[in-house]
Amino acid sequence: MKNQLIILMVCAVCISKSFAGIYVSPSGSDSNTGTLASPYATIATAVSKVTAGDTIYVRGGTYKITTKISISKSGTSSSNYNMFAYNNERPILDCSSMSISSSNRGIVLSGSYWHIKGINIYKAGDNGMNISGSNNIIEFCSFYENRDSGLQLGSGAANNQVVNCDSYFNCDTSQGNADGFSPKLDVGTGNYFYGCRSWQNSDDGYDGYLRPSDDITTTYENCWCFANGYLKSGSKSSGNGNGFKMGGSDDKDLRHNAVLKRCLSFYNRVKGFDQNNDLGSMTLINCTAYSNGTNFSISLALASGKTATIENCASFGASNSLASFVVQTTNGWTSPLSTSASDFVSVDTAGVRGARKTDGSLPDLNFMHLKATSALINAGTAYTGITYSGTKPDIGCFEVSATDIEKVSMTNFREFTLEQNYPNPFNPSTKITFNLPLMGLYSLRVYNTLGQEVSVLFDKQMTAGTYTYTFNASSLPSGIYFCRLAGEGMTLTRKMNLVK
Repeated sequence: MKNQLIILMVCAVCISKSFAGIYVSPSGSDSNTGTLASPYATIATAVSKVTAGDTIYVRGGTYKITTKISISKSGTSSSNYNMFAYNNERPILDCSSMSISSSNRGIVLSGSYWHIKGINIYKAGDNGMNISGSNNIIEFCSFYENRDSGLQLGSGAANNQVVNCDSYFNCDTSQGNADGFSPKLDVGTGNYFYGCRSWQNSDDGYDGYLRPSDDITTTYENCWCFANGYLKSGSKSSGNGNGFKMGGSDDKDLRHNAVLKRCLSFYNRVKGFDQNNDLGSMTLINCTAYSNGTNFSISLALASGKTATIENCASFGASNSLASFVVQTTNGWTSPLSTSASDFVSVDTAGVRGARKTDGSLPDLNFMHLKATSALINAGTAYTGITYSGTKPDIGCFEVSATDIEKVSMTNFREFTLEQNYPNPFNPSTKITFNLPLMGLYSLRVYNTLGQEVSVLFDKQMTAGTYTYTFNASSLPSGIYFCRLAGEGMTLTRKMNLVK
């Protein structure tokens, strides 16, 4: 799926370069010609002028939106439409003057084969964006403080990709409808969310409740979800307050097949991963739940032929509610494994709302990443579609990679460094180089994937300076090892691969 995503995005960019550009700016005029030097003032005008293969470039700044922007044109797989924020600028569609009404959405996309990137939609009278078209890509957009779900897919919307988007602080008058992302009700199949964040929405983070669609599939990968069921003020809402609501229906008999890979759910008021009477198949692979009301909840028997699988997942800070029919394999709570705070580099959520990287990807944090000494490393089961760097997948949503380093505050210690060992992979010796910023007591130790200490290169008082130590592993079996440099309140870890 990720390869398909990359191919589609690259194709979209290549196509846009071959065709015309139409420009929009808050300082433009709809009587202009739509060029960079003479831009239009409104997106609606640009949409009316654009033809398949063209790209609308939206300049940064605030656009006062008083009526919904309707996009009904459809491209094809070989000639799509594009609407991109210009040159990394950030346009904001300010819909705050709209009254609360289902007709007052920010953007209504009924067309297909659109790629929309880098747009913020704020305080629409209903959804920030509503999609009924198919085969669209919505990338690096934000939906916040809208008066219903930030982004909703329905009316048969199928095979859309929502990539690296944020949706937060959305709240309707009843507080029971506004989710972050809503592939629900009469939505189509094959929709895919990647790298998205959903937080502090009055109802749920991601809502797959159906009416009347049945037996459809939605996939979530590398998505975060937290603090839903709370208002922007921080007070509790009267909404459901779940993180990933995988399905559900009025008659409790519809099937929403949910696939979740490497997803993170925490601090949601009620449930982190919630069946919500969904009778479809639910497949949760390498997901992490932390301190939700209930972390994982699947208790209602499924429709004939449907299965519930939870594999390589981590749960900490709250209990699970899982029926006996749920297949549970190599999870952080299944014997002989257990999970505690000592397994994680940090359980501090600071930075989870932080700025994304320039390419739109999620920020790098220590939160819920495994320590080098955790027994959850290399403890999972290989699963199709899950990549991993060790002998087996790690438990939870964050795989410890060959370049992972436990991050430390560098405010006062800007020269405390641990280089990647060289060579790597190695057999049987490798060199480890590091720099110490001041005199102190330091140690350099090597651990195996069970967290067992296999070597102490040194543990003594050291002066400031750069050092290189040789680690000889001739007595050890092939596998993944971790070297950890610690001292003066600082710790750094590198992953090493011994191949004999």
